[in-house]
Amino acid sequence: MTISDSYRAKLSVLHKALGIPESFLDSCNLPLCAEPEELIATELDFYNRPQRLIPEAFAAWSEMKSAAQQDGVTIFLISAFRDIQHQHDLIAKKLNQGSSLESILSVNAAPGFSEHHTGRAVDIGTLGCDALVEAFEQTNAFQWLQVNGNKHGFFMSYPRGNKFEIDYEPWHWCFCRDDK
Repeated sequence: MTISDSYRAKLSVLHKALGIPESFLDSCNLPLCAEPEELIATELDFYNRPQRLIPEAFAAWSEMKSAAQQDGVTIFLISAFRDIQHQHDLIAKKLNQGSSLESILSVNAAPGFSEHHTGRAVDIGTLGCDALVEAFEQTNAFQWLQVNGNKHGFFMSYPRGNKFEIDYEPWHWCFCRDDK
């Protein structure tokens, strides 16, 4: 998917509002992520919020969730698609709470750089574990995902020591199509 000049311009405005330098668009370690043309509604997430994914990712998620259930493992959505404005708002909230931009960007990608923008990324939860915590790696769900996630086209994006310098996120998995 190509990145249009208008998308880059929107990102520049959002970045400026957050205090992210203009040079960030070209110097970030993460790939720039375009928003998809088509998104479909998924099941509600764990918090009963509507979520969306691209059709192929939702089909693969549904198959993977069903396969996990057949193996006695519960997995569920914590979050899926986020547009660039939502990403901006997440970061702005943390800035307003006193967090430094540097610490935020080690956990949250800047607008335009989150895999959630693609409609292929999911944050996964399971019963008995708080959402979006490193302790997820100690769950049966995570053990199951390590063995089976790739079989369904999902890959953990941010393992320990990842090249993107994003904190370890055992709950964040992204669907990778064959044509990618």
